[in-house]
Amino acid sequence: MKYIVCEKPGEFLMKEKEEPQRKQGEALLKITKVGICGTDLHAYAGNQAFFTYPRILGHELAAEVVEIDENSKGIKAGDKVVIMPYLSCGKCVACRDGKTNCCTNIAVLGVHTDGGMQERITVPSDILLPANGLADSEIAIVECLAIGAHAIRRSSIKSGETVVVVGCGPIGIGIMKFAQIEGAKVIAIDMNAQRLEYVKNEIGIEYTVLGGSDAVKEVSKLTGGDMATAVYDATGHKGALENGVDYMAHGGRYILVGLSKGELVFTHPKIHAKETSILCSRNATIQDFEYVMNVMQQGKFPTDSFITHTVPYTEMISNFDSWLDPANGVIKATVNF
Repeated sequence: MKYIVCEKPGEFLMKEKEEPQRKQGEALLKITKVGICGTDLHAYAGNQAFFTYPRILGHELAAEVVEIDENSKGIKAGDKVVIMPYLSCGKCVACRDGKTNCCTNIAVLGVHTDGGMQERITVPSDILLPANGLADSEIAIVECLAIGAHAIRRSSIKSGETVVVVGCGPIGIGIMKFAQIEGAKVIAIDMNAQRLEYVKNEIGIEYTVLGGSDAVKEVSKLTGGDMATAVYDATGHKGALENGVDYMAHGGRYILVGLSKGELVFTHPKIHAKETSILCSRNATIQDFEYVMNVMQQGKFPTDSFITHTVPYTEMISNFDSWLDPANGVIKATVNF
């Protein structure tokens, strides 16, 4: 069977290997669609944390079951499934507390261990969820959106709050949509005017601010000087991460969803004066996956406009570089198998 591997930064190769053999407790899956995530883009560029090469990428996956043991979820051969790509130990302090998303021994498909950019894959059966009628295009973006859903749940957003989301990429868009569903007033910030137009027109974000030297003043104007009670960084950019607290109200919280590889520096008096709560939000849990699937089943997310680029896997390598260029208008790229 064919698979695509990131051999080293800047280099993909298509190769062939034997089909994997399923073990007890595992499912053999046929991959049907793979979403391309910021993690994949960073891995290709060579600036992804927690990453080694060579690696088969792909953790935003739509799949069909080929073989599976009898299981409590009633999943059987031929069923479409959502894959929760976080392999947690179930025994550490985080897992015992229900925080499997930050397991001390976590392995994420496509990051710490090989992922789904291959025709077939075996995974533990307990990380599968029945797709319950979702289309492949919806299944492939559940994980991406669950990141945003987890960030909203982690920060306990309440109706009527004003929040700022920095970064209008796929993760930021998910955060905006779920904050909106919770009844928050959302202000979107990005350096890309085209993406700001997208969230305004497709997500229904009323307030958009072009990033730059005047962004803090604009947020102040939109909030009557109060600023935002919650600020989310969905960029992973060092400068943006360090400056995001400037959009935050006194007594507010700052949620770091984007991941930077290096150190961050904050001016202590600035964050101390606001009694800042700094929260990190990592991955997602089964609760977040189920929530996202429910939102999709209700037709509350614009999947068709969200997925802007799709190619067959035989053309993925030749197209990947173009997805790195903001000028090409990529929101979410997907690969069909």
